[in-house]
Amino acid sequence: MPRSVTLIRSAALSDVAEYAYAATAPADARLVFLAGACPLDEDGATVAVGDHAGQAARCVANMRTALAAAGATLEDVISTRVLVASTRQEDLVAAWAVVRDAFGAHDVPSTLMGVTVLGYTDQLVEIEAVAAVLDA
Repeated sequence: MPRSVTLIRSAALSDVAEYAYAATAPADARLVFLAGACPLDEDGATVAVGDHAGQAARCVANMRTALAAAGATLEDVISTRVLVASTRQEDLVAAWAVVRDAFGAHDVPSTLMGVTVLGYTDQLVEIEAVAAVLDA
């Protein structure tokens, strides 16, 4: 399947960020807007209670499943927003490390935010994403 996402970097911006600063998709790409991927198992229970990295891993797994249902993969993602219920930067970084590692070289533009609370009991992490797919 052809890839439609082009990641953009700028020499005028710091290279310390672990993601591209922008991304584009051609006009004929089909956009896929994912609901926030949550750390829920098949029965709707929150997994990895108290573990930011563990919950991020389940969010990524659930996001992969939602992408597959839409005919997409992580390589089709054009941007993410990672929400972490914490005031501690260390917790945000722990969740981000899992997301960054899952995307590998496809380091899409991302926003990492600490929030006060998320929607499910014991939920610490949620990942929103947009993908762009060129249908063959």
